[in-house]
Amino acid sequence: MLCAGKKSYFAAAVCIITVTSMLAVSYLRLQRLSHQPKVIQEGRRCRGKIANSTITALKGNKTFIISPYFDDRESKVTRLIGIVHYEDVKQLYCWFCCQPNGKTYVSKAKIDVHSDRFGFPYGAADIVCLEPKNCDPTHVSVHQSPHGNIDQLPRFEIKNRKAETFSVDFTVCISTMFGNYNNVLQFIQSMEMYKILGVQKVVIYKNNCSHLMEKVLKFYIEEGTVEIIPWPINSHLKVSSKWHFMQDGTHIGYYGQITALNDCIYRNMERSKFVVLNDADEIILPLKHPNWTTMMNSLQEQNPGTSVFLFENHIFPETVSSRMFNISSWNTVPGVNILQHVYREPDRKDVINPRKMIVDPRKVIQTSVHSVLRAYGKSVNVPTDVALIYHCRKALQRDLPRESLIRDTTLWRYNSSLIMNVNKVLSQTMLRAQK
Repeated sequence: MLCAGKKSYFAAAVCIITVTSMLAVSYLRLQRLSHQPKVIQEGRRCRGKIANSTITALKGNKTFIISPYFDDRESKVTRLIGIVHYEDVKQLYCWFCCQPNGKTYVSKAKIDVHSDRFGFPYGAADIVCLEPKNCDPTHVSVHQSPHGNIDQLPRFEIKNRKAETFSVDFTVCISTMFGNYNNVLQFIQSMEMYKILGVQKVVIYKNNCSHLMEKVLKFYIEEGTVEIIPWPINSHLKVSSKWHFMQDGTHIGYYGQITALNDCIYRNMERSKFVVLNDADEIILPLKHPNWTTMMNSLQEQNPGTSVFLFENHIFPETVSSRMFNISSWNTVPGVNILQHVYREPDRKDVINPRKMIVDPRKVIQTSVHSVLRAYGKSVNVPTDVALIYHCRKALQRDLPRESLIRDTTLWRYNSSLIMNVNKVLSQTMLRAQK
């Protein structure tokens, strides 16, 4: 009897598992079918004004579209990088207009709010829509409903539709420049160090900066090094200069930095071999290699299948100076002279240093500031004897005496080229600024 009872329980359990699995499969199938594009109109010309702003608010001001990107790494989708209210935005639809047949398809979006929201009500989001199988749409509109008239809605160009050969090896993404940024000397030094290390392109999401900084940016734009992405996020949301929510009525943290970083990865996915995510006061300094090219070749060889390389941050306090490289012609330029700051703070007990990244952009799905949230391939922490982040800023350990700091003159290896290049930039930008 006992054996018979056990067999009955087992059979019942198998039956329950089987039915649950069938229901789950049916639910997933229905969910996928609900997201399939459906033809709702035929024989119409594509209408709607082409969006030309970096940040476009949809009706209701709870959803903001940055840019859509074609993504066929798993299935044929349009992935829109955006900002949404994590509670209030539950349903969106992509409207694809296919030419020359004039068919309009509607596809229900999957709204994926990034997990690193840090308590703010608005956060970075992927708005993902399956594309029509028999059409390669060039533009998409986004609506809260699968019905209605979208003639007045903005249309967004879908980028990355065509695969390209890499135009550069390294692109640095800097997000975001705000607060009337005026650290001119350190910015120029960072730019010139990036170029010495192998960078060909720097993308800056600019909210605002000083008049003198505008002159410097103009120089680098004309040189072909800098690409400026206007970032007027405070025209749409109450922004915080903090990364975590302070219960102060703000909507999004650090001027929407995470959204900008994700957009920068997708923007450069087809044109840059690597994308570097760091701030303007940070430089990834190789200790065993002369530049990033040889360093990354070595790291990739040692770590096959790795798509994300994380470098440890180390603070070089701007309040502790060396007497070396006190260049008189630089003293009139606002900002920090990094060559004079070669003392770094020691590691703190039980505190993990944050990291910044060099990534293969084609393998990243979502990123945060100090790590990727979703990616294909592995992430590797790069040992500090291979490279570290030189971060010259206000001290974190303010009460440390000078003798407790670590003297690290790695930056001085590049002093000759750096001084020459900075002088060249200053001679051109400062002369222009005086005119």
